[in-house]
Amino acid sequence: MTDKRRFYSLDVVRGLAIMIMLFVDAPPAAVAYPIFIHAPWEGLTFADFAFPGFVFAMGMSAAVSMARHEPSLRKIFRRATLLFVAGVLFNELPAVFRYIFLPDFTAANFFDEAIVHMRPFGILQRLALTYALGMMIARAVRNDVGVAGAAFGLLFASSVGFHVFAPENPFDINHNLSGAIDMLIPGANHIYTPTHDPEGLYGTIGSTASFLFGLMAGRILVDHATTRDKIFLLTVSGVGLMIAGGLWSAFDIVAKNLWTAPFALITSAVEIWLLAALMYLFENFPRTKKFFQPLASAGMNPLLIFLFVGTVFIALNIYPSSVEGTPVYIRFFQLSFARLVSPEFGSMIFCALWCLIWLPPSEFIRRRGIVIKI
Repeated sequence: MTDKRRFYSLDVVRGLAIMIMLFVDAPPAAVAYPIFIHAPWEGLTFADFAFPGFVFAMGMSAAVSMARHEPSLRKIFRRATLLFVAGVLFNELPAVFRYIFLPDFTAANFFDEAIVHMRPFGILQRLALTYALGMMIARAVRNDVGVAGAAFGLLFASSVGFHVFAPENPFDINHNLSGAIDMLIPGANHIYTPTHDPEGLYGTIGSTASFLFGLMAGRILVDHATTRDKIFLLTVSGVGLMIAGGLWSAFDIVAKNLWTAPFALITSAVEIWLLAALMYLFENFPRTKKFFQPLASAGMNPLLIFLFVGTVFIALNIYPSSVEGTPVYIRFFQLSFARLVSPEFGSMIFCALWCLIWLPPSEFIRRRGIVIKI
């Protein structure tokens, strides 16, 4: 397999990750099958694979980038800072659009939501912190054994922290180490839920481990071994991570909100298997690449797509229609698929179409040779 084809698999994984993230955020008025909604605390649903899939893909991309040219610490921190700032500004968009579109949303309301209750953490902020910490480890540890050791070390440290903080019930939703840190930094007025922030500081430890597992998979991609050997190594690695995650789940819960060790291991195993399956598919059935080309195009500009589509999504969910102020996005759903078989089924089709409409623009951007990196 040529380098171009290997990188094509990576683009597809990135594109699939960003489309899943858009899909699980898209259900109108939270109408969806349970599998498409994040597990409220413990467990795994389809939706819970979205964010770790993007973190894993970011680790793979870092390995490919480092194989060409190792970024300086200044460049790493610059990118992390830009991501973090972009995330903070993105979090402010709902307040901005409410102030613009809703007459009853006063300047006092805007100040309360955007400043008093500003949320400094979020998806892009978690990516920024994970990237910075993961890249520093990658620069310090040059071999795969060391990277794997660092990843498991982070997971072990995270797990120990939970158990030491609350030995009797380490993962109680109302009393756990991650939530306690959230109450200190950034504080109760600035977190996503009353008890914790799913993208808070402590979970960055586990997400960095996911990044490092992605880095290891990326190193296998850029290795000079045959495609067959790479697929074998990826498959075996996925088996090892899945077994480790299964065994670890006897001690820690599987929880996306806390990014626990079993969660990081199991989701990374699935991502590795996905990468191996795509490599096998493209190697043995090259014509299938045409089918996956829209996802590969989206994978070339994942952050641009996330920010642009997210901005449009927020605006449509706030801009009122002429029907009792119902947001335009929800009104579209009511007029189209809400009564198709069932509200949940209609929502699934609606969300799928919402994602599909952004694939042609992604392909257009790719054909124009536009690749925007933060």
